[in-house]
Formats: sequence, structure tokens, C-alpha cells
Amino acid sequence: MSEKKLAANEYLKVNSNYLRGTLEESVANPVTGAVADDDTQLTKFHGFYMQDDRDIRNERKQQKLEPKHTFMLRARIPGGVIDMPQWLQIDQIAEELTDYNSIRLTTRQTFQYHGILKRNLKPLIKGLYQVKLDSIAACGDVNRNVMATTNPIQTQLQKEVHEWSVKISEHLLPKTRAYFELWLDEEKLETPADVEQEPVYGKTYLPRKFKIAVAVPPYNDVDISANDLSFIAIEDGNGGLAGFNVCAGGGLGSTHGDVNTYPQLTRVLGFCKLEDTLDFAQAVMMTQRDNGNRYDRKRARTKYTVDDMGVDAFREATEKHAGKKFEPARDYEFTSQGDRFGWVEDMNGKWHLTLFLEAGRIVDDERRTIKTGLREIAKVHKGEYRMTANQNIMIANVAAEDKAQIEEMCKQYGLLGTEHSPIMLNSIACVALPTCALAMAESERYLPRLIEKFDVLAEKHGVGDQEIVTRMTGCPNGCGRPFLAEVAFVGKGPGKYNMYLGADGKGTRLNQMYRENIGEEEILAEMDTILERYSKEREQDERFGDFVVRIGLVKPVYDGREFHATN
Repeated sequence: MSEKKLAANEYLKVNSNYLRGTLEESVANPVTGAVADDDTQLTKFHGFYMQDDRDIRNERKQQKLEPKHTFMLRARIPGGVIDMPQWLQIDQIAEELTDYNSIRLTTRQTFQYHGILKRNLKPLIKGLYQVKLDSIAACGDVNRNVMATTNPIQTQLQKEVHEWSVKISEHLLPKTRAYFELWLDEEKLETPADVEQEPVYGKTYLPRKFKIAVAVPPYNDVDISANDLSFIAIEDGNGGLAGFNVCAGGGLGSTHGDVNTYPQLTRVLGFCKLEDTLDFAQAVMMTQRDNGNRYDRKRARTKYTVDDMGVDAFREATEKHAGKKFEPARDYEFTSQGDRFGWVEDMNGKWHLTLFLEAGRIVDDERRTIKTGLREIAKVHKGEYRMTANQNIMIANVAAEDKAQIEEMCKQYGLLGTEHSPIMLNSIACVALPTCALAMAESERYLPRLIEKFDVLAEKHGVGDQEIVTRMTGCPNGCGRPFLAEVAFVGKGPGKYNMYLGADGKGTRLNQMYRENIGEEEILAEMDTILERYSKEREQDERFGDFVVRIGLVKPVYDGREFHATN
């Protein structure tokens, strides 16, 4: 029997000279707005993707023009914390070097730009680096941006957790100097390619992308179950950090109709002391490096490695790489997965204001001037901005004497969002059309309009005050974490979605498909019926996701291998 053939990306990585490829020549080529095919895969390791505007793709084809190629660049910002000089630079770059003059907050607690012309890539990356920001490993088969709970209440614990998100991110960065040579004009290495080393990643890096989150119970705003590796903070009894429960094998991407792919919840491996955190972070990643599927990229994420090996074998392999054993896991509990909006005072008397951003989009339009408002606030604010994993932004560390000024400025620029319903405030939408090449249906541009109709139904049935986690994505790849939502819609085709129900509102249970390939009329009819039952039959304080499971509309799913089971 012949050996399996490695996925094409594996050969590409080996032959890339540590992620350099022919990127320099591709970006310098003035004949096209695109980069060479192989280089489109390598750009991801540098933090950006090539895209085109699908709204005008056919028009340009009829005109015998190539697609309008632009690029999306995502920054690496562990824990999502930005100081005000950095924000002002981010804002200025959006205005000067992108087509859309907008900033988009992502579900990985960072921001990305869309509409970057090829000639503007290098100036943009240089501009970010001037304020100590980069896009290294923000995409690609490497560890990506490390998330951390945005928790202003337990100030010391939140501070420690953010610091660990930075340490983990820095520790797991690729060692190649390709990024610095190509975009920041660092002097090129004169030595042969085999002299440069990737001591952890090796020449083939990881089988697929690798995501990490750090959470502080009871808040699960980073959705740890959606990550390849997660750290759950455990208090020491005095408000400080004792260490972490370490979890592995979460992830949400799947493929329509392929039962061999599925979302999965993370599994707890054990507890680690603080001084062992980096060792175990590296060890889990190395276990995935050595055992992940390099033949079928659809089954290359850590979740499948854990399932195929078994949790015990994966734990043992990790302990062998780390050279130490996990301690028994400590007790913890999650109670929510959303953000806390409005003003919150922390233990040190500082104030924090979390603002809702529809689909994370920071742009000025006819309704409100979000981008201008955040820029003007950044000019006077003495603290920082914290981006959340739910696409929102927190104006953090506001002194009591500055609170009134910040609130007045938020009102002036329409940032408070007091008109939004509880369903809208608990919503996430991926970018989808027109820029995402994988999108099968609308998401960002459609979900707000659909939720407005949900709100009418919720008010009709007297449940308009209920927080129902609602998410939409244009495809099943999971960027908006749809399979952890109480209600989710995943694009199947133009105007058509699979409808999922039954997650628990705290990120510890998967949902399950309820209806397949339905449009708005059927969606609204289903929601009307279910909300009516919810208003009449729910138990006291029962969440919507728990209700639909209890009455048997879907089964509870705690193992992704049961995700495709028949209701």
C-alpha cells in the first residue's frame, strides 16, 4: 500500500525558506494587484490574506479585468489591550492606506483592516511597527493571537492574566526573521537557509492554525471551548493567580455535509503552576505538531488529534514534551460568555465603559460616527482601549473625575448604543460577503436586520428582556463561533442558512442543527413559534438554550462527535 501524500501546504512550507517564498517579488510585481498563488498561502503567516470584492467580481470579469484584489491584515495584540498613541496610529492608517477607511474588531480580540492595495502593504506594516504593533503569525499554521478575559472587576487577577497572554504569545512566536526582512527592511541573512532554525515549529510549522485563550472564571467571554489550547485561571485565595487548568482540543470549524468534520469542546488535561505555564503551552503545541494530520487539512486541527489519540494519550505526550506532570485539575465554573456593557467600577476605583459595536465595525456612517468618536476620545483618554472577544470595545481605566467627560463624548458621537436590544448586544457576525472568499451567504450585513425582526417577535411574546446569544456566519468555518450560540445561522447558499439551537449561554455546550437550508420567512416562522413556547413554558430564570433542550427540540451536545446525531 502506498504512503499517503502530504497536503500541498506541507511542501510549500518546507520549500518556503522559512516563510519567505517569492513574496518579495510578488509584492513588487506592478503588473497585477495579486500575489503569486503559492505566496497567497505564505502571506497568512505574515498576518494578511488576499481578497477581492465579490460584489463587483462579475462586472470586472465582463470588462475583462482581473478581480479587484485587495488584502485583509490582522494585527497580533495579545489580550486585546491598546494604548491611546497606538489607537491614533491605527485610526490614521485606516484612513490613509485602506479603501474602506474602517477598522474591524474580530472575535480573536484584535483588529483587522480590509481593502489594502498591494502597494500599501509594506507602508501599513511599517506604520503599525512604529507604535510597537505587528501582524506576525496573526494567521497561518502557527499559534495566532492569544486572547484573555476582559475583566475589570478583579483588577489584579485580570492584570496577571493579560500579562500571561503576552508571555505565551511571545514565547510561541516563529523565530524566522522573514517578517522583519520583507516588511521592515532588516538586513537579509547571508547564510544558507538551513542555518536558520525554528526550534519549536520546524520547517513544516504546524499542521493547521492554533488558537489559545486565557479565561478568568466565572467569565467565559473568550469562549475557551473554541480554542486548541486554553488556560483557566485559578485563584490562590487572596485575589491572586495560583496557576491554570490547562485544556486542549477545542475548535469550531467544519464542512457542510462532511460528518468527519465537526465542532468540538476543549478537554481539561490538568492543573499547572504558574512557573510551568510556558512549558506546558509549548508542549501542547509540540504534541499537535508531531501528531496532527498533515494529509487532510480538514481534519488537521488539534481537536481531531485529541479525539484520534484519546485524551489520556494526548496528556501523556504533552507531559513528555514538558518534562513534567500535570497536577489534578482544580474546580471552576463559568456563568456567562458575553460582555458586560455600560460602566463598571473595579477594585481600585477606576471605571471601565464597554461599548457595543455592531459586528465589530468601526466606521462613520449616517447613523453614528463611531470611528471619529473613538479617535477624539483617544486624544483625551488617559487609560487604554480593550478589545473584547465579542467584537466590542472597552474604554478602560477611566479616573472618577474623567468619567463625566468620557460619557458625554460617547453620547455626542452615538457610541453608547442604548437603543440595542439584549439579543443584539449578545450577537456576533463574521465578515462574510463581499470580501471573504469562503462565504456562501451574507452575515455582517444581514444579521442586524434579522435581529430587528427577532426583537419584534420577542416583544410580542413578552420575552424582549431576555439575553439570547445569537450568531451568524457566512460558512461553517466557525469564525464567529456559531456552534457555541443559543441560536445560530450558518450560511448554506445565497439567502439560505442552517439553523442551530441549544448551546447554554456560557460556552460549555455545543448547539445542534434544528433546520437545514432555510430562508428568512422560515426562520421567522420558527422563531415565532419557539419564542411563544418559551414565553409560556419556561422555568424561572431558564435560558433560551436550556429551554429548547429541555423540551426536546434538540439534544444537548457535549462531545462534537455527537454534533451530527439525529435529533
